[in-house]
Amino acid sequence: MSLTIKRVVVAIGGNALIKDEGHLEIHDQLRTAQETAEYIADFIALGYQVVLTHGNGPQVGFILRRSELAFEAGELHFVPLINCVADTQGAIGYQLQESLYNSFRKRGINKTAATMVTMVEVDPADPSFAKPTKPIGIFYKEEQIAALREKHPNWELVFQDGKGYRRVVPSPQPQRVIEVNAIRSLLEAGQCVIASGGGGIPVVVDGQGNLSGVNAVIDKDLSSALLANELEADMLVILTAVDSVFLDFNKPTQRAVDFMTVAEAEQYLAEGHFATGSMGPKVQAAINFLRGGGRRAIISSAERLVDAVHKKSGTHIVL
Repeated sequence: MSLTIKRVVVAIGGNALIKDEGHLEIHDQLRTAQETAEYIADFIALGYQVVLTHGNGPQVGFILRRSELAFEAGELHFVPLINCVADTQGAIGYQLQESLYNSFRKRGINKTAATMVTMVEVDPADPSFAKPTKPIGIFYKEEQIAALREKHPNWELVFQDGKGYRRVVPSPQPQRVIEVNAIRSLLEAGQCVIASGGGGIPVVVDGQGNLSGVNAVIDKDLSSALLANELEADMLVILTAVDSVFLDFNKPTQRAVDFMTVAEAEQYLAEGHFATGSMGPKVQAAINFLRGGGRRAIISSAERLVDAVHKKSGTHIVL
């Protein structure tokens, strides 16, 4: 098969590891990673050079909660958010590496996967640091809040109807992927690379050029678009729980969109069709990638990945 598109960044959504509230344990995540690896391997078998990125929202929440319980028991120190992000890059990367290795072997693909612990530079003056909005971790009950605020005075806690209180953290815009040259080298060596997990470990640069981590969460899709541009990828594929993007989602007038230009996508965003906490960042990431020199962006489900690249499924966005 002759391809005009070779280098692709595939952003895996949270449903690629956790399908629902009834399947949260490690073996559940591994089983779902194995299913996702099968779809990725079928895609790579077509001849594509692939970098995988992934979300980590639930997993970071689990690590933070375990850390909190151990701290409350007087047993161990509290783990900062940046370290939790790094932990998930390794743990999720391992599950994907193992699953991909087996999927490649089954298909006779002479390739392995390698995980790159990835830092992403953010601007310390990003407005999100003054107004955190990104929810992380579990929901807390009203009676827990006073103790939490005493124990963690720097935490921002917000109330969500019907669920309780939840911690919110800054979500700054990604500026630069620190390990991009290493990722490129692995790609050129024939590896499938797993990188920028959870949006990357957020770091800031001081006046001397040194890096230091900050407790924040970078949006996975926006970070994936940045990485795709820095790698000069031809295509960005964002995998989510639905086969395509919808206008008027969950309304009687709901309708799927098979194709849209960047201008149309920007108009739909402005009209409020895509929720800030779900499809909005995915559409914005596609826009950023195309404005930054990319050729095509696709939003689809993992199950329909091969169909999507053959234009039989998914929402396709172009300039």
